[in-house]
Amino acid sequence: MKLSINLFRTLDGVSQGPGSAQEDPREGFTNGGWLMPVFDEGVGEAVNRWFENCDALLLGRRTYDTFASHWPQVADPADPVAATINSAHKYVVTSTELRDDVWAESTTVLGDDFLDSIRELKQSPAEGELQVHGSVKLARTLHETGLVDLYRFVVAPVVVGRGAGIFGDDSPAHTMRVTRSAVTPNGCLAVELVPGDFRNDLTAAVQDGQDVIRPADEL
Repeated sequence: MKLSINLFRTLDGVSQGPGSAQEDPREGFTNGGWLMPVFDEGVGEAVNRWFENCDALLLGRRTYDTFASHWPQVADPADPVAATINSAHKYVVTSTELRDDVWAESTTVLGDDFLDSIRELKQSPAEGELQVHGSVKLARTLHETGLVDLYRFVVAPVVVGRGAGIFGDDSPAHTMRVTRSAVTPNGCLAVELVPGDFRNDLTAAVQDGQDVIRPADEL
């Protein structure tokens, strides 16, 4: 089973608190809710596609609690996102036990060896995905340990300053291959990427009076 990261991001790389100012004010973050003014039908379509391949959810505890306070109340049978979130199995990385009266299909992933548990989940023969939504700190850890097979972002035309994001100074280098992209009416970029080996083997050069790109080892 592939592991995918599915996140909203600002232009400056922040994924914290896209839904509201109260969603995630940790470390003094006061600019939450930045996605809502630019959310449009194109963003909704992109998010619907995210969930088409979802076999199970992998969530941090804060995102799980946020989802649990909202999605069980969305009973619209025409809402594919709500249907998937409410019915899919949820694996939650947390140090405390979950409430058992919200979603029956939930499993706690405890302890310092949670990455080994995630590696075991990825060994499932299921054709769908183990999907991370929100859960920025968990997403960063999974990225830094090289466990992510697919990244999906909706990049909003918003700049918020400091805040939590998936990529940090210690992140591994990748050259990403874009497998799908679209720009929504409000200017959000919905993009799907597969990580590959980092490349820096090409360079700008002048050849026969022209500005060209050529292999660095040919200089």
